[in-house]
Amino acid sequence: MTGGTLQTEFEFTLPQGYVDDEGTLHKEGRMRLATAADEIKPLQNPRVQSNSSYLTIVLLSRVVTELGDLETIDASVIEELFVTDLEYLQALYERINNQGINAVETACPECGEPFEINAENGSHVTTDGAAGGMESAGVDAGPISTGGDLGGVGAAESPGFEAADMRTASAESPESEEPESGNPAE
Repeated sequence: MTGGTLQTEFEFTLPQGYVDDEGTLHKEGRMRLATAADEIKPLQNPRVQSNSSYLTIVLLSRVVTELGDLETIDASVIEELFVTDLEYLQALYERINNQGINAVETACPECGEPFEINAENGSHVTTDGAAGGMESAGVDAGPISTGGDLGGVGAAESPGFEAADMRTASAESPESEEPESGNPAE
């Protein structure tokens, strides 16, 4: 067993930002690693059952824990994001949950050698996942395909997460609908 610390929350800055009812722009936020419950419980939501594309909205509303100074992040906030921000959060979700770090692959512009950088601060990521001291500037940290698989038995493609399979096993009984919030008290 290693003595390393598991990073469970990741900071982000939305490309456009969420504009609330008062016109305030919210760009800075945090996303936590997803749990099994985060992927299973949304399947009981009637909106997800009637439209599988809504799974993206409900899932992100559970794992985005902070956005600006908003008190709660729920499905209605995620629904109102600009498409570029939604795509950004989807890519972040895929990176942190498939790789365990918020890293993107890029290549040296001079020699073409591929390497990974931390998408939050641009630092070089070593092969063990730790950030190195080399700083990169102007590197594209846009969406990537991780080739990972969030699904398993009974997995089906979700239009919201093209690069990852999402669990869509049938949810037999939507007994009680719980509020979908990034701050679970479970």
